[in-house]
Amino acid sequence: MHRRDFLLRGAAAGAGFLASTGLQGESTPPTPGEVIVISTWPFGKAANAAAIQTLESGGSALDAVEKGVMTAEADPSIQSVGFGGLPNRSGVVELDAAIQDGRTFESGAVCSLQGYRHPIKVARAVLDHSPHLVLVGAGAREFATDQGFPVEETLSEGAREAYRKWRKKHPDGKGPASGHDTLGLVLLNSDGHICVACTTSGLAWKHPGRVGDSPLLGHGLYADDEAGGCVATGDGEEITRVCGSFLVVEWMRKGATPEEAIDETLDRIARRSPRGRDVHASFVAIRADGMTGAGSMRKGFHQALTRKGKTEVLSVPAFVDRTTDENKR
Repeated sequence: MHRRDFLLRGAAAGAGFLASTGLQGESTPPTPGEVIVISTWPFGKAANAAAIQTLESGGSALDAVEKGVMTAEADPSIQSVGFGGLPNRSGVVELDAAIQDGRTFESGAVCSLQGYRHPIKVARAVLDHSPHLVLVGAGAREFATDQGFPVEETLSEGAREAYRKWRKKHPDGKGPASGHDTLGLVLLNSDGHICVACTTSGLAWKHPGRVGDSPLLGHGLYADDEAGGCVATGDGEEITRVCGSFLVVEWMRKGATPEEAIDETLDRIARRSPRGRDVHASFVAIRADGMTGAGSMRKGFHQALTRKGKTEVLSVPAFVDRTTDENKR
């Protein structure tokens, strides 16, 4: 049976439990009160640990995803997030972050934020203290100042040196942008409540003011307690064109497993993009019943998965390779 035919059957079946397709999905139903966390990339392991610790200390699910992604924002060795993030083509670090509550759909996001190492804290403040969902640029900076966040240096020494080398190679400051390693985290707490968070410095050497999928609700992240939660990483423009994370959650709402939902979304990206399958796009997701999954268009992506108190960093098979094998059969 063709994969899409199976997905359509799953959609018709409603939200019933479907068998896992295997490699990256976890089909075992969660034990009562189990907490599940899934995040992008190996540095998600530290994020998961911080999220779990926050819950154990009495914090909320929103607190947990916020504290989780802050671990990468504070790490200068991670060149795609927070303080270690590489700057835009003008040598300025612009940070994006977003957070969402899957029970209330309340969310907060900041884009192109300068001068603050923890954009996720500012995004959380937008959720808690602003009537708006998204603040950008100078407005986001003014809001952060009004909320009492201290201005900090955001260009690390490592990023400064990388920029110096890039400008030496591209004296006109118009070389190509690169990079895609957003940190996104999905958490299902013991009450079945789902929250998500994303944080990134965006593409290195990007045009000033460029914003990708990460801080945009429905693109880089989406959560709905009734269906599931998903976060994305990769080429933000390609993920945004198909409302990637929202699409994954909607497929899960129709009964697809997280892996099937991600595969369908990757397939849509490949069919709609002028670049076909030559795209960086990866997702991790948790369905409302506790099933997890991950998928990536290309090789090299890893998920950090915490279940039953154990965290593993797992390599995710490439969608291109798996679908090629299916077609051969």
